[in-house]
Amino acid sequence: MKQNRGDKMSGFEYKILWLDLEHRKERVEKIEGKELLNWIGGSGLGARVVYENVSPWVEPLGRQNNLGFFTGPLTGTMVPSSGRHSVVSKSPLTGIWGEASIGGRWGRMLRKSGYDALVLQGNAEKPVYIWINEGKVEIKEASSLWGLNTYECSTALKQLTSQKAEVCTIGPAGERMVKISGIFTDGEEGRTAARCGLGAVMGAKRVKAIAVYGQRELPVSDPAGLREDLKPVLKRIQEKTRVLGLFGTAGLVIPCEQTGDLPIRNWTGGKWEEGALKISGQKMADTLLTGRYHCAGCPVGCGRRVNIKEGPYAGVKGGGPEYETLGLMGGSCLVDDLEAISYANELCNKYGIDTIDTGNLIAFAIEAFERGFINEEFTGGLKLRWGDPQVLIEMIHCIANQEGKLGSLLAEGFPAIRRFFGKEVAEFAIEAKGLGFPAHDPRAYNSIALGYATANRGACHLEAFSHIFERNMTMPEIGISAVEDRFAVEGKGELVAKSQNLMAVMDSLAVCKFLLFGGVNLTEITGWLNKVTGLSYSVDELLRCGERIFNLKRLFNISCGVNRKDDILPERILRQNRGAGGAAENLPPLEAMLAEYYAYRGWSEEGIPLPSKIKELGLD
Repeated sequence: MKQNRGDKMSGFEYKILWLDLEHRKERVEKIEGKELLNWIGGSGLGARVVYENVSPWVEPLGRQNNLGFFTGPLTGTMVPSSGRHSVVSKSPLTGIWGEASIGGRWGRMLRKSGYDALVLQGNAEKPVYIWINEGKVEIKEASSLWGLNTYECSTALKQLTSQKAEVCTIGPAGERMVKISGIFTDGEEGRTAARCGLGAVMGAKRVKAIAVYGQRELPVSDPAGLREDLKPVLKRIQEKTRVLGLFGTAGLVIPCEQTGDLPIRNWTGGKWEEGALKISGQKMADTLLTGRYHCAGCPVGCGRRVNIKEGPYAGVKGGGPEYETLGLMGGSCLVDDLEAISYANELCNKYGIDTIDTGNLIAFAIEAFERGFINEEFTGGLKLRWGDPQVLIEMIHCIANQEGKLGSLLAEGFPAIRRFFGKEVAEFAIEAKGLGFPAHDPRAYNSIALGYATANRGACHLEAFSHIFERNMTMPEIGISAVEDRFAVEGKGELVAKSQNLMAVMDSLAVCKFLLFGGVNLTEITGWLNKVTGLSYSVDELLRCGERIFNLKRLFNISCGVNRKDDILPERILRQNRGAGGAAENLPPLEAMLAEYYAYRGWSEEGIPLPSKIKELGLD
């Protein structure tokens, strides 16, 4: 790789703050040269740190697990939509690689405070919060914060530290180590590192919150050149993402219902036209919407501000539900009351739990009740019914507070459910590797099926994001010159692998994937990275980094026992068609696509990277 100054990054270095909670010690690790070149930053460098420092046999909620917060070299710079970072650990929900990407403003402020990453080691003896102020690190007693919801904690911690600080926090569910709990930032806007139960890891470490503040100027090698490169891009992004700005991701509800992508009645339904209209982003804009908000440096503004002033859900104010929440608490539970879903969304945000897994778990519970697997004695007298807003709300309370037999079981997530009930529920427990499905049906896009099955953190539409290339997008730089047929089979292995490599790059930089909707291409992103770091990356070299990162996460999972037997989907998705709507008859042929995928990846028939591939990527 051509570089401006040998192995150095033209003065660009990456600083990891290692914080030992048990002994209250800190150390700073500086990374530069080839080591940083191979991993970029963000999720990529996080993968290297977890692989090297977390044993596959570690108990995820034990003191030997680490919890890392990793920004990328573009985080917080003038690059648009660069207000992102990744949280990484061994997942207490799935027992394998755990990762959650998050927007907002916290990652940018961490960098401005003097550090590019924070890794928490050990467990504190008593509840604490961490205050990082202009490079100075303090671990402080947090008994007054313990028990507060995420909104309350954010407000209280700013009073204890600085009103200019940015705060990430867990809610009461994270304190209780509910395995679907997340880590929340930006107060009432509710930006979330939601997936994989990483809030439970933070709770196990007895860290209630982390406040950061700083005024450090972020390093950019060629600011004038970067500014010039960005001039024509910002207007293009705003023009191409105008609808996303108007309706947010909630604007996807109607088109996803039409294409057969929206989950309906725990993934059994085909059409739900009237229901989709009632909970759509368009309906939200006409009724509850009071404004929108932006992550740091974002020209799009997909965040929704809602306000309910009267009725049974009066008092809801702040971040409104996004597409995933509407799809899984709305479509999958058949709840068509937008105000009720907004209230449910706010409950999840305050308690600090993932709306995706919560919606899936509630839909599962309703079907289990309907089919006789559980009864009123098991539910504490609650009759579980489709389309009942009160059932949705009561179940959120039960899960977050681990109330009763059902609440305690659901709070452990799908792996615990399958252990409790056995194989009989596997068909309608809609998850992959223990992680509940996002609100995108694999029967609508074959590449989603393959992406869910092979994603390193479990079912995830963003680890590949390949369906955008089956919908309306191309990217000739990675060999996708025409929009793909979403129901085709041949070529899906290559499409998903290439998409996964690309997304690994974006999570490592770290920038929002919605940039792609703004017409931004990888050549432009590579140029921005070079202007920031002073390097001379090529597109191919950056994609090779993405491949290396994805494979390292796979190797961590293999060390945890993962192989082909785990690259599976529920029988409902593979054997039962939707029967109506835009994807009425399609069933994804997973085995055929897996074979092609493994071959393209250079993996064995068991899904293990071959020695030649490991050597090629420098992972030996």
